This record gives sequence, C-alpha cells and structure tokens, in this order.
Amino acid sequence: MSDQATLSRPVSTADPFSHGFLRDPYPYHEALREAGPVVWLERYGIWAMARHEQVRGALTDWQTYCSSAGVGLSDFRKEPPWRPPSIILEADPPLHTRTRAVLTRILSPAAIKVLRDTFEREAEKLIARLVEQREFDGVADLAEAYPLKVFPDAVGISEEGRENLLPYGSMVFNSFGPRNDLFDLAMANAGPVRDWIMSKCSRAALAPGGLGMQIFEAVDAGELSEDEAGMLVRSFLSAGIDTTVYGLGNALYCMARYPEQWSVLRGSPNLIRGAFEEVLRFEAPVQSFFRTTTRDVEVGGVRLGDGEKVLLLFAAANRDPRRWDRPDTFDVTRRAAGHMTFGTGIHGCVGQAVARLETEAILTALAKRVASFELTGEPERRLNNTLRGFDRIPLRVVPV
Repeated sequence: MSDQATLSRPVSTADPFSHGFLRDPYPYHEALREAGPVVWLERYGIWAMARHEQVRGALTDWQTYCSSAGVGLSDFRKEPPWRPPSIILEADPPLHTRTRAVLTRILSPAAIKVLRDTFEREAEKLIARLVEQREFDGVADLAEAYPLKVFPDAVGISEEGRENLLPYGSMVFNSFGPRNDLFDLAMANAGPVRDWIMSKCSRAALAPGGLGMQIFEAVDAGELSEDEAGMLVRSFLSAGIDTTVYGLGNALYCMARYPEQWSVLRGSPNLIRGAFEEVLRFEAPVQSFFRTTTRDVEVGGVRLGDGEKVLLLFAAANRDPRRWDRPDTFDVTRRAAGHMTFGTGIHGCVGQAVARLETEAILTALAKRVASFELTGEPERRLNNTLRGFDRIPLRVVPV
C-alpha cells in the first residue's frame, strides 16, 4: 500500500461491537458515513463501509469481496471456525451456486404460496389469544412464539427441544463479531445446543413433505451429497428463526413507538407489505456482515489490500441521506425497496420470502383486531454482535 493511500485513509476509533455502539448505533453510523466511502477501524485493523453505494457495491461484487473466508471478523484462512462453515452463507461460486439453486427452488414463490394458509391461520390464532389478554410481552409472547411455531413446523422438525433454536441463533450471530463478552455469553452452553441442532439435521429427524426433507430429495436427485443436505438444514435452523424474531420485535416496537403510523397502516392494509420493508430499513434486524478482499482494490481513492476484512454496515447504508429522503423518519408509506437488510447480489437472503410471509401474516392479523399499542414499560434491548432487537417489549393493546 502506498504512503499516500495510507495517509489519506479516514481512520476511526469506534468499536462497532461495544455495548455503547450496539445500544445506539445511529450516531456512530453517521460519523462513519461522513468520514468517507471506506474507513479504517483502528481497533480491529479492518475496513468499514457505511454508505449505501459502497455497501451495495461490495455485496454485488463477490469476485472482489468474498464470503468463503467467513462473513464475520475472523478469517477462516487464518483461524479455524467454531463450526464447519455454512455451504451457502460462507461459500462462493461454484459451491454456492449449486447449494443456492436447491434452496431457491425449495423456497420458490409457489412453495411460499403453499405455506401461506397455515402461516395466516397460526397468526390469527395467536393474535386472537393475545388481544384477549390485553397485556403481553411483544418478544416472548409474539416475536419469538410465532416463528418458533410456524418455521420449524414448515421445515419438519419435531416440537421437542425447540427451545434450543434461539440460543443456537445467538451463538451463530454473536460469533460473527470478536470474541467479546457477548460471544462468551452466547457460547456458555454451546455443547448441548449444538448437539441438539445437529441431531435435527439428518434425514431420519425430518417429517416427510417438509422443507428439510425436500433438501434431502435433492440428494436423491444427485444435486447434493447427504452431508451437504444436512448442512443446508442447519442453515435453515440458524438463519431462519432469529432474524425473523428480531424483525417482528422491531416491527412491534415501531408500531408502538409511532402510533400515527399504525393508524395509517390500519386505514390502508394494502401498505402492510411495504411497511415491513420500512421496518427493515429503519430498524434493521441484521446490522452488518463482513467480506474479505481477494485482490487490491481502490474505493473512493483509498487502496484496500488483498486479504483484508471489510465490515459492511447494512443498517448505516439504510439511513444514508445520499440514498433516502428523511432517513431517520419511520414512514410506512415510504417505498423502502433497496434497503440492505437482506443483503443483495448472489448472497441476498435466500429465506427473505418466508420472513416477509410471517410478518405480513402477523401485521394483517393485528390490523384487524388492534386499534393501538401502548408500551407499559421501557423495552429492553438484547445486545448481539450482528443483530439488533429486543429482549422484552411490554405491551398493552386496545382492541378494535
């Protein structure tokens, strides 16, 4: 790297994995966006991108910014990962092309249509019960309860032991950051949780007709090996629950915090689908992922070397004033398409249609029955190295 490039690079002392940053990331995001298109994070010796244009650019250029060295801080080429790498999230073509083709087919629009009736019925049932209660915890009673029911049912795993799914997700998403207190806490009971997850990733553990068994049918068709199929079921179980739990919780929080927006939504239920996109933009459940450079590359006049880690701050890109008008305003009428929460390019979230279906079913059921939400106490955050959401949202609902 030339002296000139080194001298002109913007430098920040911010720690994106500190409790202060994770509790209120937005002032830090703004500082990083304004510092430049790419910023050197001194504390970790890595690069960060916080502007929409650069985050999107890196996500769509997998040849330069690879995923196979890990999408967290640690570089798989230098240190062994805590679990075998995901053959979809932590893979590049040609392996990624092959595994993703199977999941894309299993989660096709036609397949989602099949799930819709069940998901809507379960949403109606849950919301009817909660509205009758009047007061409940938006996280445990709704944002966790619903995905933990409908998604594992759809995958075809038994009900016994499902309480392991949330700790496993916490292990996975905290492991993308440094080995800090959040990582240690998530890993405290890692052995039994991991064993349970692995026991659910075999053909024998899955119900016929479910999404999991459909992955194994790709083995019979010669598209995957038996081991690869198990790895893809594991990807379902790690990525398919937590992100939706956090997304649903953030949606509830936004509706309670901005009651006028809930009124708008109730008056125009056709806005529900777009409103969830605005939740994803405004309070991104997935805050960031890493990539690793595969060659020297210049970004905004700064040279990044080969083999360097780059932190892509999705949530910062989602509030970039270069891309959005009034980025810090929550507006359910906004066209929020183009947000980075699901990623984009070949690694765009493969299960996003399922997350949308779940949230749409819940918001639709709520819109029919709930006139307004009221926070009965201060929501408590759940800190995570990658995800942003809540541990508790104490709510009271006013029925229609």
